[in-house]
Order: sequence, then C-alpha cells, then structure tokens
Amino acid sequence: MDFSFTDEQQMLQDSVQKFVRENYDFDTRREILAGEKGYSEDYWNLFAELGWLTVPFSEEDGGFGASAVDLMVMMEELGKGIVVEPFVATAVMAGGLVSGLGSADQKADLIAKIMSGEVQLACAISEPESRYNLASVSTSATQQGATFTLKGSKVAVLNGGCADSLLVVARTSGDQLDRDGISVFMVDASAEGVTRQSYRNIDGHTAANIRFDNVQVASDQMLGDAGQALSVLEKVIDIATVAVAAEALGALDSLLQKTVEYSKTRKQFGVPIGTFQALQHRMADMFIECQLARSIVLMAAMKLDSSASDTEKAKAVAAAKSRLGKAIIQVSQEAVQLHGGIGITEELDVAHFFKRVTAIETLFGNTDFHTRRFASL
Repeated sequence: MDFSFTDEQQMLQDSVQKFVRENYDFDTRREILAGEKGYSEDYWNLFAELGWLTVPFSEEDGGFGASAVDLMVMMEELGKGIVVEPFVATAVMAGGLVSGLGSADQKADLIAKIMSGEVQLACAISEPESRYNLASVSTSATQQGATFTLKGSKVAVLNGGCADSLLVVARTSGDQLDRDGISVFMVDASAEGVTRQSYRNIDGHTAANIRFDNVQVASDQMLGDAGQALSVLEKVIDIATVAVAAEALGALDSLLQKTVEYSKTRKQFGVPIGTFQALQHRMADMFIECQLARSIVLMAAMKLDSSASDTEKAKAVAAAKSRLGKAIIQVSQEAVQLHGGIGITEELDVAHFFKRVTAIETLFGNTDFHTRRFASL
C-alpha cells in the first residue's frame, strides 16, 4: 500500500511548515497567548488567505475536499508549532456540524464566512454531567410557535469566549440519555440570556463555561431536522479527534527532536548525556512510540476517507486515540525527565508542548474512555 502524500498534500504540508518555521517561534506564541483573545487575528486571516480554512470542507461546499488525511497533514505541522488559533473549534467542529446538518441556505451563508475567516464559532456540547457521552444532554429547547427557548449549561466550550456565534446542542425531546431528541441551534453569542465565563486551559487555549437562561432562538436557526443531530455530531467529533491526534503527533515529534538535541549539549561527568547508553535506549523508545502513534492515526484518517461502515470508522478512531494516549504519556514525560528541572519551566518550550499534549490526551475522550469504546464496538 502506498502511504506517500499526493502532490496537493505535499504542497499543503510545505505551506504549513513554512508558516510555523518563519512566523510562529516560541516567543511569538507567548506574545499571542498574552493577548486578550488568546489567538492572532492577523494569523487567522492569513489562514483564510492561504486556503487552510477550506481543508475540512468538501468540494460541494466550496472546500478543499474534506479529506481526513489532508486534515492530518495540516494538523501535524500546526502541532509542531503548538499553534493556538481556533482552527479545530471553528473550521472542523462548527464547520462540520454546519456542513452535515445545515440547509442549503445555511451552508451557503455560514461555510463561506468560515472559509473567508469572517466569523468565529464554537460548539457548546459538553455538560457538567456528560463526561464524554455525546448523548447525555440535559440542556432543553422548548418550542413555542416559531421560537425555541434554551435553558441549561455547557462547559469546556473551546473558543467559547471569542466566538461570534455558538452551535448549541440541546434536547428537543426525550430523556437526558436518549439518543433521539438531540438538536443543534445557531445562537448569537451576545443574545440576551447567554452568560459566558471565559478562561484559559492548562495549554493556554481559550475555553468557556456558558449558561443559557431562557434564550430565545428562531426556529430557522435550527440545523437539520429536530431531534436527529446525534449521528452527525458523533461523526464530527470523530473527525475532530483525528485532527487533534495529528496535532499531538507533531508536538510529540518536536519533543523527541528537542530532547535528542539537548542530550548532545547537556554535559554530565564531563561528557554529553546523549553518550549514556541508558538514555539512548530511552530516546529510542520515544522514537518507537512516535512511529507507532503516527501509523495508527494515519490508519484512522484513511479509514474515515474510505467507504467503511460507520462502526468501522468509529472503531478506528477509538483505537487511534487510545494508542496515542499511551504515546503521549511516555514521550512527553520522558522529554521532561531527560531535560531535568528546566523541562517544567515556563521559559522553555518543552513545558508548553508537554501541557498541550496532556490536554489533548483528555480532549474528546481520554485513553481509558476510547479503550472501552473500542471494546464495545
């Protein structure tokens, strides 16, 4: 089987590599994180100009092709720079829900704005009691004529504090854990009754806890048919899972390379620590873990692009996230330990790579969750 990239994928990879190398050094990233929004509007507009915001969308929607392998190529390179712009939240998650559920008019309006960089979106999915169960939805949407009233709370909404609009997952019928009865609504983030509490995650990315107190939403702001959104939501989250998994691959590769280089310069007993065989073995194990993780994430991306059944695709994603979690733990912790005390300081980028991959390990389901999910499918 040929695993080499196509010419288009190679061009995409080169484009992102050049951006990270020339524009996104560690000091620049720290300056961006110190800003009010936590991302660079100039770089977000550059993402649009370079066509990167089209990658998650199909050609029918005016995009690059919606290939999971294309997305993996891009996200791995972004991971090497631990880029903080809300690409996954806006383009992958919100864009995926609009593409999968929206009417022709909704798609024509919203997808064009996403790809041009005009709008910031966030998906309000998780609730305090839901853990990783997408069907656990207690936020309610009660219809009264041509209007729905939203009540409930959402937590850990990626990009929730900066978003112009929110895609809110709410229950229009059924009980809290029912698979049927789940709908998605487009809600203005500044609407009356919406309360946002923004914060920074451990990795510096922005998130928010959001309350909806009798928020009025017009019925034409519902995406798709009432109560039928869960299957599309699951597919979108699987794609987002592969995206952040690829980002973690890039970050782990950077951790490995930085650790190897450090071992060549850090001296103990008058010689570089990289000459110690015990440490060479540990770095070799780090390399093996990176390669194993890359193989299984690529397998999951290829499976998503194939004609396999939904169950087979979900199983591939679960396997990839489960195996990646083990790689994250071993590679990131070894990188910190081999650097010593400096490896956990704010002044060294290794600590920031460590924080990002640690956050990714729990994002969209941690290692234990996806191991159980794989076994159940």
